Amino acid sequence: MNPAEIEDERERETLGVAPLPEIVGVGERARHDPWAALRQRDFRLFFLGRFVSTVGSQMVSVAIGWDLYLRTHSALALGFVGLAQMVPVVGLALPAGFVADRANRKGVMMAAQGVLALCSLGLAVLAFTRGALPLIYLCLFGMGVGQIFNDSASSTMVPSTVPPEVFENAATWNSSSWQLASVVGPALGGFVIAWQNGSAALVYVLDVVAVVLYITLLALVRGRPVARSRAAPSLRAMAAGVSYVRRSQVILAAITLDMFAVLLGGATTLLPIYAVSILHVGATGLGWLRAAPSVGAVSMALCLAFRPPFKRAGRALLLAVAAFGLATIVFGVSRNFWLSLAMLALLGAMDNVSVVVRATLLLLRVPDELRGRIAAVNSIFIGTSNELGGFESGLTAALFGPMISVAAGGVGTLIVVALVALIWPEMRKLGRLGGQPSPPTVPIPTR
Repeated sequence: MNPAEIEDERERETLGVAPLPEIVGVGERARHDPWAALRQRDFRLFFLGRFVSTVGSQMVSVAIGWDLYLRTHSALALGFVGLAQMVPVVGLALPAGFVADRANRKGVMMAAQGVLALCSLGLAVLAFTRGALPLIYLCLFGMGVGQIFNDSASSTMVPSTVPPEVFENAATWNSSSWQLASVVGPALGGFVIAWQNGSAALVYVLDVVAVVLYITLLALVRGRPVARSRAAPSLRAMAAGVSYVRRSQVILAAITLDMFAVLLGGATTLLPIYAVSILHVGATGLGWLRAAPSVGAVSMALCLAFRPPFKRAGRALLLAVAAFGLATIVFGVSRNFWLSLAMLALLGAMDNVSVVVRATLLLLRVPDELRGRIAAVNSIFIGTSNELGGFESGLTAALFGPMISVAAGGVGTLIVVALVALIWPEMRKLGRLGGQPSPPTVPIPTR
């Protein structure tokens, strides 16, 4: 341990913060075992539950886009879907992270999932009765509230279900669960809508069933004890995660890169328009278009699980996001269904590299008592980019057309990659994820 690291450990002891797990030289065999995380009972339960829940939420995403576009034929109406879900992310992320660090995290997740189920029930009723559009957006707002509390608490579940030496493997399988569900969910959602002659009501009911199954599996997870924050409620305590991320340049660079790539390069919001007006493939085609990025992501996740850890993770991340931007440009101008599917699969594969690198960094470099608040910061960056990106895509498509909107976003992604590589040279130099020194310490208020 060099002098800087010794001083960092002394500072952490003075602040009463638990040391980060020792990673260098530990668990080499486990990191090369592709099934290491899945050998843990608790992780298997969490993995399966997250898969079921994500299938339901992805079905809802297809249903919302289809339902609103058929009722309004407005790109801006699709953009407001993202805006309605973004507002609670921005407004409640820091309090949600603080609650996740102080309270029973599994209990927070179960309560948040209950909120999501109630909102899906509301959407089902509105679909059956052809309810008012503002009420649909109100339900989406409620889903945003439930999702931010769920995301802040769920970030702590992986560290409590696997030992530190298999964090990277767990991050890969965790991403695989989400991505595989994102293949099944959109396709299933499209089939259900087509089977119901264009009605989305049954999709929302099936999402409620998925949530109930997830809550049941969560209840079976025992989990190892992890440190909780003892900080009293205060603005300083809630902002501790912001300070931590700000002083950890590699984490900040990874989050920033992903945020702007998704903000500028996202095309999924406009897929209903592509399915109906550009590619002419209907509801079933929309399901496959929504599933294509996840097909690519699952393929990449399996490749990552069976290969050794990255030796030059920073370079791999920058190249992957650049390829994501190029695939977005080609998709934006394509009028061929099969080429569009291929480009969506490619951008999904490249995005998965970013997801795994960022998730592994957060698992390895964050103390347990700060995980909820740092997850909240991550949600502000990534959640805002997803939802605001949807609004931006809808607005620019309404002004300039969907093809220009998507292609220009891909160009913007390439510019962001170049800027991140210049501003944060630490990212270019990032090597093995498991062999990096601890980030600078940030005081964590205890009173």
